[in-house]
Amino acid sequence: MPQPAGPARPVLTVAITGLNAVDSPGPGVAVARALQESPDFEVRLIGLSYETLEPGIYLPGLFAHTYQLPYPSAGTAALLARLEEIHAREQLQVIIPNFDAELYNFIKVAPQLRARGIATVLPSLAQLEARDKLNLAAFGAQHGLQVPADCRVHHLGELPAASRELGWPLVLKGRFYDAVVAHTQPQAEQAFLQLSARWGVPVIAQQFVTGQEINVAGLGDGRGQALSVVPMRKLYITDKGKAWAGITIQDEALLALARRFVAATQWRGGFELEIMRTAAGELFIMEINPRFPAWIYLTAAAGQNQPAALLRLALGQSVEPMTEYAVGKMFIRYAWDLITDHTEFQQMAANGEL
Repeated sequence: MPQPAGPARPVLTVAITGLNAVDSPGPGVAVARALQESPDFEVRLIGLSYETLEPGIYLPGLFAHTYQLPYPSAGTAALLARLEEIHAREQLQVIIPNFDAELYNFIKVAPQLRARGIATVLPSLAQLEARDKLNLAAFGAQHGLQVPADCRVHHLGELPAASRELGWPLVLKGRFYDAVVAHTQPQAEQAFLQLSARWGVPVIAQQFVTGQEINVAGLGDGRGQALSVVPMRKLYITDKGKAWAGITIQDEALLALARRFVAATQWRGGFELEIMRTAAGELFIMEINPRFPAWIYLTAAAGQNQPAALLRLALGQSVEPMTEYAVGKMFIRYAWDLITDHTEFQQMAANGEL
């Protein structure tokens, strides 16, 4: 005899940014997939985009509605006004931002969002700035974490001094994104011009460290406890340095390093550590990203669904630390042609929503 169905779960309306699933993908589509597949929730997902050609906008069956946001450079007032418009129509309950460049504005407006019934799980401004690329060396020294030496470069005339201090090859990094390995002075100058034109100055010049590239995705509760830590070794890397394939690994040193980071910073929310393991076994933290990585869906596949755990945090629910995950679980990213109708693109371009 069939059993009666249990009570229907309430539908949660969750907005997500970072829908640019291109060769340097944002985390939004992966976060959306992880939330959709969690047995803990029934979610209605709202996409938040900055560009009209972000592929996540047009993926069928993912977002109920997508709205365009003002660029982060427009400031907090413009962001809050747009979110209020969207909230009036969608009754948002949680927003999960997924871009470094937008976090400052979202952190600033988080109290106003909370007053309107919209929850976020974000680091503080102090936490965000402490792990910034510009402050990484000082951060490492403060907390006893091994990071590459670096210096700030504001104009071309400072490059020779940077190369003398750090040696060749030299890594040049944009303020928010992108990195170039330069082997000669002309290459370094070209990279500086490209990065400064796109992300502004200073450009960060960093010591080149060779070894095995490993990324760690994690979630902190804001009180010094790591609720989830999943390390992934890169198997295939694009020319932009992005992981196009990776595999979960078991390594106590990596888990301990991530937990030390959370304990030292009292980190709240998702994060990613980009780590280089040298031939001597040293673990250098190359970057600390203040949000989930684009490969975050792998954590769900491995048994620690970090986006779902973050959603529970946002809702004020108890989240127990997760310690077990499947080792040897792989992801392989791929591209395919998404077909949509020009009317959908026109609607997004003209009206800022779809």
